Amino acid sequence: MNSRIIMKTSSSTANLLTRTANCHPHGKRVGAGLQSCRPGRNEETRALAPEGRSRRRRLWSLLLTPVGPRCKSPSRRLPNPWSLIPNPWSLIPIPLSLLFALAGCNVGPHYHAPTPPQVTAPNYKESPVNFQDQPGWKVASPQDAMIRGNWWEIFHEPELNALEEQLNINNQNIKVSFENFMAARAVISEARSQYYPTIGVGPSWNRSRSSGNLRNSSTANTGSTSTLWSAPLSVSWTPDLFGKIRNQVRSAEYAAQVSAADLENEKLLEQATLAQTYFEIRGQDKLQTILDQTVKSDQAALDAAQGAYDVGTGDYISVVEAKTTLNSAKTSAINVGLLRAQYQHAIAMLTGKAATDFSIPERPMVYAPPPIPTGVPSQLFERRPDIAAAERTLAEANATIGIGYGAFFPSVTLSAGAGFESSTLGHLFDWPSRFWSVGPSISETIFNGWLYRAELHQYEAQYNADVATYRQACLAAFQQVEDALVATRNYSQQILQQQEAVKSAQQYYDLEMERYKIGVDPFVDVTIAQNSLLSAQTSLNTLEVQNMLSTVTLVESLGGGWDRSQLPTPEQVKATVPNSTYTMQR
Repeated sequence: MNSRIIMKTSSSTANLLTRTANCHPHGKRVGAGLQSCRPGRNEETRALAPEGRSRRRRLWSLLLTPVGPRCKSPSRRLPNPWSLIPNPWSLIPIPLSLLFALAGCNVGPHYHAPTPPQVTAPNYKESPVNFQDQPGWKVASPQDAMIRGNWWEIFHEPELNALEEQLNINNQNIKVSFENFMAARAVISEARSQYYPTIGVGPSWNRSRSSGNLRNSSTANTGSTSTLWSAPLSVSWTPDLFGKIRNQVRSAEYAAQVSAADLENEKLLEQATLAQTYFEIRGQDKLQTILDQTVKSDQAALDAAQGAYDVGTGDYISVVEAKTTLNSAKTSAINVGLLRAQYQHAIAMLTGKAATDFSIPERPMVYAPPPIPTGVPSQLFERRPDIAAAERTLAEANATIGIGYGAFFPSVTLSAGAGFESSTLGHLFDWPSRFWSVGPSISETIFNGWLYRAELHQYEAQYNADVATYRQACLAAFQQVEDALVATRNYSQQILQQQEAVKSAQQYYDLEMERYKIGVDPFVDVTIAQNSLLSAQTSLNTLEVQNMLSTVTLVESLGGGWDRSQLPTPEQVKATVPNSTYTMQR
């Protein structure tokens, strides 16, 4: 019974295959059999269409039915060989789980902040606590409140405060550093964009004609003209399997922190320069007052010498000496005006104003610097923005090493494309016009002449150089603080001594002038006394100015009012920045 059924089916199948083999793929008859293999060509074909479909179904069932002896029990047939092939959809979780596992990898060394130079002393060597017995030295305890915020306000000079506020807003060097910081923050966004897939479209239209003289060519439809409308969409994504992108993001974040520290360092530099220039101007105003008084005294001495010569009690050489001294004092007074104008122009530039429209009124003042709380040496590393920048540069270099390690590992890209293509625009977005493709790709460099290893060695050497730079910055900070401390202390002591010298020089001049008037000493002795007094007064003024400048330098070397807590964190520098921040300036 079974054999008859199989034989009948085989016969039907053979008949169907024979009739089908006589058909051209395009429906043309190539042998005996049907007039046409396409349904609907004639009445016979339409009548046989259901039978043909039934035969084709039986054919495919025979091809897909396993061949072999049947078991006695229908429930114990041999297994279907197709069932031995795993479902491809069931394999998807395996690469996906592997992909997510690799995405958690991060190659490269972990960053550890370098150890700064060890400082065992509880106070600075030149700290005022070690020189409390010396006169003229104002002592500020290291435990006093540290300078915070606007450090220039400790001088209690309203005009300086106003200038510093203008500098913070209008100084162009500060603006340059700020824009560099904003550019560094934009680089973070550029690096983070690699986390996301890239999506693109490329609509196109093309009309072309192939050559008609390609008779032996495999190109179909030679000499024909064709039109192609295309609207493709492509998506590609490179997962961060080995932390290369994450290290690039970290490197950009640390570089932005370096830029933020550089901005604070630039602010401190410009603010200190303005304060020093301001005190230079006030010193010139004081010197102008001294020279004006000297010119008046020299004029009085010249009048006395001229009067004595006119009445015959004096000689003409005294008149000449008096004129020489007076003219020298006037020359010095003119020179003071030159230096003051130059300092004034410098302040105009610092505050972002044209020197032509800027002026500072004259106001001679004698300043006594306030005591500056220095803190303890171990706090210096946290108070200087340049040291913070050097340390963040190290973190950036460490992340760069991680990028170098990531180059040794393969790169996987997931790509997909889809769209519509048609010869006519009207049918471009019809469903049959669709096309698509999807698939991953992996790339790995097998050999490049040990390029990656050489680059990694370069990054490691740069990191070691940055370690030395960081420690050198720490050592330079201690040197600058100690230099400023010893300068401030010595200037204070010199000022006390010079004040006594001015008093003595004034007494010497007064006595010598009286002796000249009564005819005991010649006028040359008066000239010597005048020069001694002027020299003592100008030296005292110079010491007072230098003392103020060294005080400003001390504040600058201590970091001003800045500390490490003001440095933005990586989370802060990568925060979204309003688009208005990047508006082009006019």
